[in-house]
Amino acid sequence: MADCRVMIAAGCALVLAACQPGGTARVDAEQSEPYSGIAADEVLYFGGNEPFWGGQVASGSLTYTTPEDPDGEVIEVTRFAGMNGLGFNGQMAAGAQFDMAVTPGECSDTMSDRSYPFVVTLSIADEVRNGCGWTDKMPYTGDANP
Repeated sequence: MADCRVMIAAGCALVLAACQPGGTARVDAEQSEPYSGIAADEVLYFGGNEPFWGGQVASGSLTYTTPEDPDGEVIEVTRFAGMNGLGFNGQMAAGAQFDMAVTPGECSDTMSDRSYPFVVTLSIADEVRNGCGWTDKMPYTGDANP
């Protein structure tokens, strides 16, 4: 997992797909342009469990939420478009590095019957978490209130 954290920090969203056990990322070997499946002005929603976490990215700011902090912490992030996904990098208020990779691919949160269009890999300091993501243009499918 240490290699995955290094790759996240470097913005290598394409390579991270191999580190994600909970989803199936799609890799396009013929792709030569940076990923454009999520526009810069779209809101990206994300979440995961064990432990529970979530949030959204909008206009260069990421809000990271947990059950202990439902209002969330706002983190200024840099967006990076890789060959098969996006990376978001920033620093939390307590100084921990925050790195998140988003790749297109079928994803399940394992808690509901929802299917999500993006696989999310999150690294906070030395802890790696796996989750799913969606946008308004590419929503999840399944029950809105499972």
